[in-house]
Amino acid sequence: MARHVARFFEDYDAWLTPTVAEPPLPLGSFDARPGNPLYGMERALAWVPFTGICNVTGQPAMSVPFRWNAEGLPIGTHFVGRFGQESVPFRLAAQLEHERPWKECRPNRLRTTQITV
Repeated sequence: MARHVARFFEDYDAWLTPTVAEPPLPLGSFDARPGNPLYGMERALAWVPFTGICNVTGQPAMSVPFRWNAEGLPIGTHFVGRFGQESVPFRLAAQLEHERPWKECRPNRLRTTQITV
């Protein structure tokens, strides 16, 4: 897998993906289901389909806030660079932060989820 990804980066300096595939999920979304103890892992992989490949291949990557939804929650952008070139994601993130500062951004309101046990 790492060699396949390395070939991709022969033609590209960076790969840009969403951090997650859908908005934040409620607590319990990754719990195992009766008859399917792997449900939580399967659901998690569907929620973050782009980031795991970097864990497998060792690609330098980072996720940074890019926009905010109507509730004020961050929508992340995931930068991936060539193996051994950690500076590329850092430089991209610095440029993005310069144009769209996120240091002071906070959610508009706190969301709470009631859990019944």
